Amino acid sequence: MQRIAVIDLGSNTARIVVISADPGHSYRLEDEIREVVRLRQGMTASGMAEESMARALFTLRLFKRFCDSYGVDLIIPSATSAVREARNGAFFIERVKQELGFTLRVLDGEREAYYATLGALNEVPMVRGFIVDIGGGSAQISEVRERRFQRGASLPLGSLALSEKYIKSDTITDDEQQTVQAKIDEQLESISWLRKKKLKPGQLLVGLGGTIRNLAKMEAARSEYPLNTLHGFVLSHKSVKESVRQLAELPLAERQKLLGLSSDRADIILPGAMVIQSILDRLEADELTISVNGLREGLFFEHFWDHLTYPVVAKVRTFSILNMARVYHYQKNHAIHVRYLADRLFNQLSPLHGYDSAERQLLDSAALLHDLGSIISYDSHHKHSQMLIINSGLPGYTSRETAIIALLTRYHRKGKPSIRGYERLLDADDSRLIRQLAAILRLAEYLERGRNANVDDVIASWDEEILRLTLIADEYPAVELWEAERNALSLMESAFGRRVVLESTAVPDIG
Repeated sequence: MQRIAVIDLGSNTARIVVISADPGHSYRLEDEIREVVRLRQGMTASGMAEESMARALFTLRLFKRFCDSYGVDLIIPSATSAVREARNGAFFIERVKQELGFTLRVLDGEREAYYATLGALNEVPMVRGFIVDIGGGSAQISEVRERRFQRGASLPLGSLALSEKYIKSDTITDDEQQTVQAKIDEQLESISWLRKKKLKPGQLLVGLGGTIRNLAKMEAARSEYPLNTLHGFVLSHKSVKESVRQLAELPLAERQKLLGLSSDRADIILPGAMVIQSILDRLEADELTISVNGLREGLFFEHFWDHLTYPVVAKVRTFSILNMARVYHYQKNHAIHVRYLADRLFNQLSPLHGYDSAERQLLDSAALLHDLGSIISYDSHHKHSQMLIINSGLPGYTSRETAIIALLTRYHRKGKPSIRGYERLLDADDSRLIRQLAAILRLAEYLERGRNANVDDVIASWDEEILRLTLIADEYPAVELWEAERNALSLMESAFGRRVVLESTAVPDIG
């Protein structure tokens, strides 16, 4: 297991993430530090201001000490638009090398777009479309085809850069807003391959970076979003327009109080919000999908997937579930057998429930993750499993799917399935789905109660009154029958409207 630190020195913010990783197998974010350095602040034709460089050096020195005390094996340090555009950028890089002992890798605009795209593609299962990353100094727009970075452009449309150059008032004036909008339109028009584009069916627009995440958090706060993660969050065009209107009308002191908005970003977020609104307008897109991953994760994935010809996982959703299962030390043999039995029940009962492969994948995912909470405590581990999923999120899955998987793990042992608290994401039809999938998962769990795969298979047959489940086993599954009858049959009966009869091909050993 390696500890890898990625440093991202941006125009507005410096960040370090520490990730523990077994390359190609699993990874987990261990720690993160964010510090506003405003490296671009006061930048002139001569370069970065001494005060800004001093703030950045102070922060990088703290990051280096943090890595030393943490026992980091590899540091991947990078810098973006402020350093690459400043006349004294080379001087600053040399100071960092002399004082701290590492060399900042300065990414040009296209490489910055490329790494942001790598981060997003390892989180969002998009095949084609566009990825937008709005930073402090610049905005990157990338085109994706067949899950690969096709091309990218970097524009001087960062939130801090636009704010410093064009906004002088506490509450933006109409003239200032018009000037910012004209600059945005001019720069977007300069991208020939984006001109007169309209998002086509099957294409996605994905957004990342601090500005876009804050817009998503504002919408999440307004709508009382029930998940504690932005993985899978979809930000609507309507919501962006509302945020732009609100940010333009309020003075700074009031913007700093807005729920979901980081107070240290309140003075610069409006121009970035206008950029993303303009892109949505140009593409005639109704929404954009949030990627929590970005540049830092892209740099990490280049190392994590270095054995692949292209550092993007082929199946985001499959790896997402496996990664979480591995990180929290799932009991592999038990989980896989529960998944097998649940699949067998799901497939055979399809004439009764009417669901298809999409719902089966949710059941499969919950089966692999159902016992994760045991790493916290066996007591109430079903509740701990739910909270791990709600708090960590599941890259590749929509918010609705994440909520369903979390609820299935919550009800895999006991309790009456309910969508209470998740009405924002689920509807009445999902109540039936969760009740029936939870019934199947709970039965599969208790048919594997001995954790020894004693039940090889289960065969279902039914009429209008009785659902008969025959267990195939070499040895009489006494424990499994006893536990299933006590803990799983009542939910199966209410979910499928039939009295359930359990029987076994193996007979009790009465010798």
